[in-house]
Amino acid sequence: MISGKRILLIIGGGIAAYKSLELIRRLKERGALVRVILTRGGAQFITPLSVSSLSGEKTYTDLFSLTDEVEMGHIRLSREADLVLVAPATADLIAKMAAGLADDLASTTLLATNTPVMIAPAMNVQMWANPATMRNIQQLRDDGILQVGPTRGDLACGEEGQGRLAEVPAILEAVEAFFAGDDHALHAPRDAGHPLSGRRAVVTAGPTFEAIDPVRFLGNRSSGRQGYAIAEALAALGAEVLLVSGPTALADPRGVAVVRVESAAQMLEAVTAALPMDIAVCVAAVSDWRARAVETGKIKKAAQPPRLELAANPDILAHLSSPGERRPALVVGFAAETDNVVANARAKLVAKGCDWIVANDVAAPHGAMGGESNAVHLITSAGVEDWPLASKAEVAQRLADRIADQFKIKHAR
Repeated sequence: MISGKRILLIIGGGIAAYKSLELIRRLKERGALVRVILTRGGAQFITPLSVSSLSGEKTYTDLFSLTDEVEMGHIRLSREADLVLVAPATADLIAKMAAGLADDLASTTLLATNTPVMIAPAMNVQMWANPATMRNIQQLRDDGILQVGPTRGDLACGEEGQGRLAEVPAILEAVEAFFAGDDHALHAPRDAGHPLSGRRAVVTAGPTFEAIDPVRFLGNRSSGRQGYAIAEALAALGAEVLLVSGPTALADPRGVAVVRVESAAQMLEAVTAALPMDIAVCVAAVSDWRARAVETGKIKKAAQPPRLELAANPDILAHLSSPGERRPALVVGFAAETDNVVANARAKLVAKGCDWIVANDVAAPHGAMGGESNAVHLITSAGVEDWPLASKAEVAQRLADRIADQFKIKHAR
């Protein structure tokens, strides 16, 4: 499929650069013609001689090389290729691409090319999850840059998580899919460690506070931990995630955009403004009622308690589940129950029109609301799954994996 294709490989600076030597060899075995730009950082890990020995071509390193500019020039180098492949694509290279910087041969060539570009990111897990990197990645996707990886696993720095360079077979598969004209490959990474790449998700979390007067409110005991964990787990699988959070004491999850609100009406407004989305997970414990009239001054203590007239709040889950072009492909609700947990959740699934309901027992002895762990029941049209007691992070990861599997099934169909 790639025999005779001209590939310009740009090798960024990182320990994963050693894998580029195997990548060159495998591309050559398939008949590709490979030219290489080795960045200054990349040359700290592999040598121009080793690259040239495998590619059979001169290795380009210097933007201001008089010989190279006379023979080839960075403009011709950028144009005389069928695909520009950046592997590993470091955080620095990705940032330069997103900002349109051109201060070395690699970044100048990338800015000057009119050839399709594919990146294979590799970096520390915290660097990958940093909001700046997430913004840069989204900018590159918007610019039409293709992507494969990164995957989850052990990293050279000793940490574990997302940021590992995709394995050489996965990169080769993505390159072959590109040349085969696979539309899915052109719009979403094909890496199994990043199965929700190209998907957009909105997650609601925490309580809502409904004002009674300037100092009092109606609220609940939700900590927001479960929703925050789900948002982070979806982002780790590659989704672009917006978390709409009620008042909590939690730090923003890694790699997630956050909008903070207070009331149910504000949460509905933020969620609606974010549509369209592929996935909606409504974890927030939204107050069912609000004060019909909010006092402008503090209600003073009196012999007789004041009468508080309530009005119903908007139903965010039902709103997202209603049929229409802007309905997410998968809508997941949460049901916090104190008795008849599964029966009540089944009824909620039907009443709201959502696709899945995650039900949990929040009666005081179980401590799910505000606590660190959760035991839930996943209710779908196929039946009920009883999940054992686990940390909220583990519940979040299991749910995120199920969501990813659901989209694999939808794509296969």
